[in-house]
Amino acid sequence: MTAIYRAIRSNLFLKAASCGPVSRHRYLASLAQDVRSDATFRIPVVDFGKFKSASSGAQKRQTADEIVTAFKEVGFVYLSNHGIPEPVVKNVFEKSAAFFAMPVETKDKLAWEDPRANRGYVKPGRERVTQSSDAGEIAALRAKAPDAKETMEIGREWNTVWKNRWPQESECPKFRETMLAFFQTCHDLHAVVMRSVALGLDLQETFFDNKINEQSHNLRLLSYPPIKSEILRQEGQARAGAHSDYGTLTLLFQDNVGGLEVQNPHTQHFQAAIPIPGTIVVNVGDLLQRWSNDILRSTLHRVVAPPATKISDSEQITPARQSMAFFCNPNWSARIECLPNCYGPGRPAKYDAVSTEKYIVGRLSETINY
Repeated sequence: MTAIYRAIRSNLFLKAASCGPVSRHRYLASLAQDVRSDATFRIPVVDFGKFKSASSGAQKRQTADEIVTAFKEVGFVYLSNHGIPEPVVKNVFEKSAAFFAMPVETKDKLAWEDPRANRGYVKPGRERVTQSSDAGEIAALRAKAPDAKETMEIGREWNTVWKNRWPQESECPKFRETMLAFFQTCHDLHAVVMRSVALGLDLQETFFDNKINEQSHNLRLLSYPPIKSEILRQEGQARAGAHSDYGTLTLLFQDNVGGLEVQNPHTQHFQAAIPIPGTIVVNVGDLLQRWSNDILRSTLHRVVAPPATKISDSEQITPARQSMAFFCNPNWSARIECLPNCYGPGRPAKYDAVSTEKYIVGRLSETINY
């Protein structure tokens, strides 16, 4: 662990630890102040165990306010004491690494085929995440600077139309059972976090329960192979280009390599989201931003090169990186329109109503070559 990493981690935890019941309002106010400068920008660490073990509505509301304030000001939060045991996460990382280590021809048999399914293997160069919706512009970006990563996409197993694409058990032992169990674990956490969001938005705690219960989510396993620094320095190139996510929330599990950067919404500059062991990075997606009428932020983020290793007098290579993103979505048929308490005099509703399926399939159709 580097000295810089230790200092940043210590600073994050000290700031998070200072926000007990007495200092709650000072914490909320200082976050709004801190994020307006790149020098003081931070993604807050929130102890989610306090929400799950709360014995009163007031205790729940305290944590809910911390989370929603982070989502208003930054769009991101580090969630600690989230309830997913570290050995579980470690095992999923190991099974993910085993999948990507399979021969290319084996993975290609499981290739992603249709944005309506959003299941299967996406080889390096096939995707270019971006905020653009112009097909020609995206095609040009993909040709010039495709994302330097490969992914495996997994959806709910019981879908009767679109099936997950699994390797044979002999090719990758226990991969299927591990990922299905993790999918359910992540959904369960998402449901509780959305209860905190509801409280923080002055809604009934169970407001979102019947709008997310169909588990229309996507578990994305990501592998970023080692890559020469020279390639990542080329114009427009990144391990994953600047983008926002599409659904309600994203639960991101990082290894310790680093590279994730979050855009400061106030200065438009990107800031490192340093991995903090034991935490999950949670961020707002586009549909939750639309639901809240832009009260909550779906913030741009990207993956860039972490510190590289010198391989010659003129070249360096970045290390391999792994992550797992659980893209939480509303029910596929859910109608996403402005929440009743998020608009009114002086704050008109900004977006037309849209179904989850229409929005997400549209965005996937734009960014992945098929």
